[in-house]
Order: sequence, then C-alpha cells, then structure tokens
Amino acid sequence: MLRAMGRQKEEPLFNRIEAARTAQGLSRQALADAVGVHYQTIGYLERGEYSPSLTLALRLAEVLGLSVQALFSVRPFEADR
Repeated sequence: MLRAMGRQKEEPLFNRIEAARTAQGLSRQALADAVGVHYQTIGYLERGEYSPSLTLALRLAEVLGLSVQALFSVRPFEADR
C-alpha cells in the first residue's frame, strides 16, 4: 500500500539535553555555540518543540559526551515517566 505524499505529524522525540547540559554546567548559549546553533534552538529542543537533524543530534551527543541513544528516544525515559 502506498502512502499519500505530504507532511505527516511527527512522533514526539524525548531527550535529556537539559539534564546533560546542566550536569556539565553549560548554559544554553555555551551549548549552542559548541554545536553551531542559536541558543533559542537549544530551548526548543529541550522542550521537545523541535526535532534535530541527524547531524545536530550527533553534534549534541558528542559535545555532551553521550551516545545519541542516551540523549534521544522515541519513548519517554524511565525517569521522565
């Protein structure tokens, strides 16, 4: 069966960006500078209002010293439930 072309509603993407960032004492601005985005983008990501590109997800994981799987999930993290 073929799906109709067009933008489909995205599933939520859960993340631990804020927890990882604050654990390292980084401001949103410092993290944004390290990964090459505007500091407001970090806020959107932390609140789940924006899903990052694969490239940005990899940059965030690298800067925060975590695997992408430890930083992002399609299901809520245990501590978030």
